[in-house]
Amino acid sequence: MIRISFLLILLWSITINAQNKAVGTNEKLVYTASYNMSGILTDLAEVTMETSSVNTSKATLLRLKCRAFTYSKWDSFFKIRDLYETYVHPKSLKPYLHNRDINEGGYFKNMKYTFSHKTKTVKTVQTKKNNRIEKKTVSIGPDTKDIISTLYSIRTFDLTNLSPGISKVFSILFDRQEMKGKVTYLGKETISTALGSKVCYKLSIGSTSSNKVNGTLWLTADENKIPVFIKFKIPVGNGELKIKSASGLKN
Repeated sequence: MIRISFLLILLWSITINAQNKAVGTNEKLVYTASYNMSGILTDLAEVTMETSSVNTSKATLLRLKCRAFTYSKWDSFFKIRDLYETYVHPKSLKPYLHNRDINEGGYFKNMKYTFSHKTKTVKTVQTKKNNRIEKKTVSIGPDTKDIISTLYSIRTFDLTNLSPGISKVFSILFDRQEMKGKVTYLGKETISTALGSKVCYKLSIGSTSSNKVNGTLWLTADENKIPVFIKFKIPVGNGELKIKSASGLKN
């Protein structure tokens, strides 16, 4: 069976160097993840995204934590228990540490990144079966981020002055490889959500290596820029993420 990570559908987003004015230190977003099974869109899992402030000996960092887990009735079919977390600078959202710990249908992986932005390198540590450790250092570009800090960084970007059709290219380090993607601004659209009717920025997301659109993302057109709805396509089908609740918002 092909593995499906619901957090991976959030992969394609913008990497930028804007200052964070949208993401606070006590935010919690909850989503329902649905997948098209035999032509029927079925709710399979829940995704939570939380932030918190963490004090270290040298600085105060922002912890970005994302979890995905299947509802209990689907665990016997395809159990998902995923954790992604990144420690970032609270203003720039530049990543320092990243941890990915996944369990998807019996497939396990733990990957840790330590970013060195001065040397443009990342020290990676992967824990495999039987607790075997594999270490590698990889080179990255000046704006490369992990999947979680990239996801949050999109919310720091000023979309108010963009014209429909404008695109941006970005890169993400995933499984020790830099992945190039492209996001295109499509304009504004009002949609119905669990938070009420919301005017949203609409973005298409895809890869620079092809002209295919892999998904569509709706962000609230306000100072918080909450991702409230995502449609995605993968080789084995398509699905959606819909927001259930939002608390602790910065604005």
